[in-house]
Amino acid sequence: MAAAYRQGHLNKLFSQAQSSGGPREWVRTLVASGGASHQPTADERSALVAALRDYHAHLGLLTPAAQAALDDLAHPQGRVVVAGQQAGLLTGPAYAVHKAADAVLLARELSTPEAPVRGVFWIASQDHDGEEVAWVSLLDMEERLWREVMELPEGIPVGRIPWQPEWTGALRDLLMRSQAPQPHREAVLARIEAATAPLPDGSTPGWADVFARLMFSLLGDQGLILLDPMFPPLARLMAPTLARELSDPLAGPAQIEAAAQTLLEMGLTPQLRRPAGATNLFLEEEDGQRRLLRVEGETFVTDTQSYHRQELLDLLEHDSTRLTPAAGLRPTVQDALLPNLALILGDGEIGYLAQLSEVYRRHGVTQPVVWPRLSVTWLEPNVARLLRRLGATAAEVQADPAGVLGRALAAERGLSATSQERLRDLSQQWEALGAELAALDPTLQRSSERARRSALRHFSALQTRALAALAREEDTRTGQLRRLTTHLLPHGHPQERELSFMTYLLKHGPVVLALLLTQEAGARVEVEIP
Repeated sequence: MAAAYRQGHLNKLFSQAQSSGGPREWVRTLVASGGASHQPTADERSALVAALRDYHAHLGLLTPAAQAALDDLAHPQGRVVVAGQQAGLLTGPAYAVHKAADAVLLARELSTPEAPVRGVFWIASQDHDGEEVAWVSLLDMEERLWREVMELPEGIPVGRIPWQPEWTGALRDLLMRSQAPQPHREAVLARIEAATAPLPDGSTPGWADVFARLMFSLLGDQGLILLDPMFPPLARLMAPTLARELSDPLAGPAQIEAAAQTLLEMGLTPQLRRPAGATNLFLEEEDGQRRLLRVEGETFVTDTQSYHRQELLDLLEHDSTRLTPAAGLRPTVQDALLPNLALILGDGEIGYLAQLSEVYRRHGVTQPVVWPRLSVTWLEPNVARLLRRLGATAAEVQADPAGVLGRALAAERGLSATSQERLRDLSQQWEALGAELAALDPTLQRSSERARRSALRHFSALQTRALAALAREEDTRTGQLRRLTTHLLPHGHPQERELSFMTYLLKHGPVVLALLLTQEAGARVEVEIP
């Protein structure tokens, strides 16, 4: 679906999409018009900035750079671009940092003194899937993959989980076991120690707080603004949107289902489905578990209890952190709070936004431009050299590692039997033979064409097997295939979806962060590390 969006095939599903141009042109148009997802009143803007100042101060992050960024947001024409992600261990997979950097880069591109733009990173602290955030993967200098997994309570918002001293110890041990230059290791250890230290009020930081402090240690000096929706002063500002959703809780899910049908008619698979009775709201109940609210008659129910609407409104008034949006409402809640120009999303997330334009409209919020995020694959020197020798890109290796290596070896050895040219030659010969047979008996034309296609499929499969055999043979001798997959497909996943950005800070130091901040916003790049 993300590819279809980039190609302009889904424009009717996105409010800011236009008949020409792409996301960069669309966001510039929105900037020029003075628009945003929400135009806060002076009082709303003041309350938002005050809550964000309190949040950064609560974490000990109200630095001069943070103050300057919040001053820009306080400007009457101040606007933002927003990225966000779950609070992964050690910042999670690298794409979380890439997203945050993209917010900085895009804001820098769009900002002017008269109408400043800043990047905001929304920390998904309300999420209750502990398994998704409890792990980190690192690749050390000896090409050993390390994966550390913490045990988190299930069903509880990660923003409620206090950081445990043993987790700090486990990360310290992980870094000490990983082979890395000592100065770089010490720098990363210092980030961890600072992130896990007591908060300014002496209390223990939470899981999401540690994530926030680590992210700020990377990009805070670039003016990135952090936002945790579980921070009470910020949660209170989101309560009006949630109260509005409670007034007609099945309207949004019905709009999402209607959009799902539109996608199905277009031959696409919807990312969101809403079964009968399901709302777009979660409730954190007395036992700490976060459960989906459903509607039965005039009553709201979870798997364990039932509630009247007024009970939920009262709860929202007294503790607005406990009523939280599901995926079908969360972007709208965010963009009703912030004067947002662009929502920075990964490929999977773009599918969600394709179904939400009517949900935005129902809440009186303008859907911002959907911005496909910056995607970076890091090429360490040994991998970059190997790719050049193979004449391949990292993306090609990620799609077919054995095929890339096998084709390069076959070309080196002059093994034409595995080449596409040889297959095309055979196809042309079979086509000519079929034409000659059809000239003798026209009824043979279809049969000969079927035979040609079948033979091509079989020989193509045989070529694939032969290339894989070549790659395995070479890997046994030199380990090239293992090196490629270890770096580019660790644990079978694309690099930026598995390895932490800390991998590269550990091995190469701050030059990696500097390289990241030289990229173009929204680019899809393979970056060589010197």
